[in-house]
Amino acid sequence: MRSGFVTIVGRPNVGKSTLLNRMLGTKVSIVSNKPQTTRTEVRGVLTRPDVQAVFCDTPGIHKPRTTLGERLNHTARSALADMDVVLFVVDGRGGIGNGDRFVAEGLPPDRTVLVLNKVDGQPRGRIIEQLALATDFGFDEYFPVSARKGTGVDDLLEHVLARLPEGPQYYPDDMVTDVPEAFWVAELVREQLLAVVRQELPHSIATRVTEWEWPHIRCEILVERDSQKGMVIGKGGLVLKEAGIRVREQLPEGAYLELVVRVDKDWQRRPRALDRLGY
Repeated sequence: MRSGFVTIVGRPNVGKSTLLNRMLGTKVSIVSNKPQTTRTEVRGVLTRPDVQAVFCDTPGIHKPRTTLGERLNHTARSALADMDVVLFVVDGRGGIGNGDRFVAEGLPPDRTVLVLNKVDGQPRGRIIEQLALATDFGFDEYFPVSARKGTGVDDLLEHVLARLPEGPQYYPDDMVTDVPEAFWVAELVREQLLAVVRQELPHSIATRVTEWEWPHIRCEILVERDSQKGMVIGKGGLVLKEAGIRVREQLPEGAYLELVVRVDKDWQRRPRALDRLGY
């Protein structure tokens, strides 16, 4: 039996969560086109008869402007400890830049695989150019992939699994994530709100399940200002209703989801508020 831990790191919005979901063949991490969608370390487990890989999705590493941003960076960097393989994901469309070089600092060269994501639709010459730039990092291997379409992901996955050392099976065969159900539902709510609310809102939204007595689930949506509360609810409650419908489609039949919007002023700048939310 071989087993090990694989951390996925990179700047915000390079496709880390999409890559994780694609490799596992199921959704364990929420995705959106907004920065800082992933705020905690999310673990996904892939088990085969002779190998088990524990993948750790992490927040995008960035230049922080709030206490929340500082904590997200700390979470991402901390997840690198004792990892067998590091997948460093970069955006093949936007090109390798200073932000990628900032993330690359401190990554272990002998355990890091650079993943050039979003190569779908890119000219072959552009892909080769970006891979040539990436060699300056001095990492171990380089893979061009499209996490969204799946191109190149199977080859990347087989390479990662082959690198894992001999070890025990850490999780049961049928476990695909160690994320608690209540946390998962709160994340689904946040994911769908990110999909329907206006651009200026995402960083100011936090979600948490405050009651779980099946089939009743009560989820609080926290914003920082009264004006944002109206945006989340929408005219006639339409925004909140649409988000609720989208979440319920992903929950077991019979679930009753209650969504409540509350103002928690400047929560992302207050350490106690961040502690309470688990960030």
